[in-house]
Amino acid sequence: MVARSKKVAYFAHLEACLGKYKRACIVDADFVGSKQLCDVRVAMRGEAEVVFGKNTMIRKCLRDLCAEGEHPEYESIIEVMKGNLGFIFTNGSLQDIIELIDVHVKPAAAKAGVIAPCSCTIPKGPTGLDPAQTSFFQALNIATKINKGSIEIINDCQVVKEGIKVGTSEAALLSKLNIKPFMYGLNLRYIYEGGIFSPEVLKITDADLMGRWNTAVGEVAALSLGLGLLNEAALPHHIQNGFKDVLAVALEMQYLHFPQVQMVQDMIDNPNACASAAAPAAGAAPAKAAAAAKAPEPEPEEEEEDMGFDLFE
Repeated sequence: MVARSKKVAYFAHLEACLGKYKRACIVDADFVGSKQLCDVRVAMRGEAEVVFGKNTMIRKCLRDLCAEGEHPEYESIIEVMKGNLGFIFTNGSLQDIIELIDVHVKPAAAKAGVIAPCSCTIPKGPTGLDPAQTSFFQALNIATKINKGSIEIINDCQVVKEGIKVGTSEAALLSKLNIKPFMYGLNLRYIYEGGIFSPEVLKITDADLMGRWNTAVGEVAALSLGLGLLNEAALPHHIQNGFKDVLAVALEMQYLHFPQVQMVQDMIDNPNACASAAAPAAGAAPAKAAAAAKAPEPEPEEEEEDMGFDLFE
């Protein structure tokens, strides 16, 4: 009865969080200790709420809510709830939550059988271990020597590779050297906001969206022009092309009552003047540099001639 009441309370709590908060970070808590998770809860108090539980209980709660027909969007959460996952619910900015997650990361020792999240290299030099423990280095084919009564590594050696399981000998050696090569914390896996999204979505900026939008509008305009369709995307190009035709007819008829036609006619009549007028638009600094480069250097011929004349006079 006690276990059943706890499940009912957990279901009610999870359902309340799903209804109260608009968005959530779904995080992986592998190798995260209880003290570290408690620190995360305290840091997010007032801004977010951390909820963990068994995957079977979470899926059961979500299926019951989906069966009622009120929240079909919860189906996407059921599909990803595999592994040691939990929720961080919030109504605020997800970026603030991610920054708090990144802060609460702690170093951890390498454990045998664990997939290494990063590589680890032991630097050369003295280790402080007595010569009786050379067997650990010999098992890993690490060249050593005895110097002043302690083991010294001759060359830098990589003992753990990223993506490879940590062996028993590697874990024992790193433990003896008091090296903690790994950093563990809550790992962001998914974003929930009316559906499941990859965390990469948060890296999209307004500039990226506008760039994609401009590219799409350009493709629609090109397709519309090719098919001869008139729509909002192609309308500016139709107006521009029509004005080009009007400009060509006006120039041919010498109808110079439009300022644009007069400007083009002036460019045709005096192209050099237009080119010289357009030159300053390239920038004042390049113009000054060019002027300085073309300016003739002062010639002291007259002074030299006077000096020569005085000498031979």
